[in-house]
Amino acid sequence: QLVESGGGLAQPGGSLRLACAASGFTFSTSAMSWARQVPGKGLESVSSITSGGGITFYTDSVKGRFTISRDNAKNTVYLQMTSLKPEDTAQYYCVKGWKATLLRGQGTLVTVSS
Repeated sequence: QLVESGGGLAQPGGSLRLACAASGFTFSTSAMSWARQVPGKGLESVSSITSGGGITFYTDSVKGRFTISRDNAKNTVYLQMTSLKPEDTAQYYCVKGWKATLLRGQGTLVTVSS
């Protein structure tokens, strides 16, 4: 099970921190990802992190603004989002796997608007 939290309304240029609590599988040996979906569009893999946290991936549009991290002791993965833009508005999902989109939680809505 993957349960996301931390979404909400942010102003352009603002920040939000998403968290995902994982259970039901061996979190510490699983790569994890964040993906997002804008209504009417497909799911986009935004960021991934290896099981040990040593290797990360970011899609080009968020490089330098988003940071993925994880705490294996807490079975939690995070996405720190800064310098938010209106185009970051989407439903954000926590996903099990590397650049994955299938095994995901219910999502948390991020809205960037003034």
